[in-house]
Amino acid sequence: MTDDTPKIQEPRLWSADGWTARVVKNEDDDGWAVAMTKDGASEPALIGPWTMGRDKKSPKPLDGNAFSTLVKTAHEFVRRSEQQLHASLHQSIAVTVGERRLTISLDIVPDDENPSATLSAQDEGGDTLAEVRVAPSFKLNRASAVAWAQAGFAKPASR
Repeated sequence: MTDDTPKIQEPRLWSADGWTARVVKNEDDDGWAVAMTKDGASEPALIGPWTMGRDKKSPKPLDGNAFSTLVKTAHEFVRRSEQQLHASLHQSIAVTVGERRLTISLDIVPDDENPSATLSAQDEGGDTLAEVRVAPSFKLNRASAVAWAQAGFAKPASR
């Protein structure tokens, strides 16, 4: 949406600030749900329960305060999901091997056809000591990091 795109403010549909809130019938029961979709996305980022109106049959209409709260909640949900994905794809652990303090990192590149991962070691100064390709399923933990360093940074065996 651009700045000159008119805002939509209907009882069951609001659109502004890069988000669209749509109140829909809950497929699982007799209630209602609200779906928050970021502009340009094909699927909602967040779906949650929505309050019934006074007649206990129809949904409560959307309003400015509710929409603002929904935008904030959906934005936070997306941000946390992105942080969680980043953390799962970029892991690192600090270990001591002999007298050296090392940071071992695993960086996974997801790809439907050819996923890959790189295992690397840096010294305390941030200099890269080794870097090898490993399977994206490689499990980085304290034991695997120490074992890799003690083996002279040789490519770990695939499991």
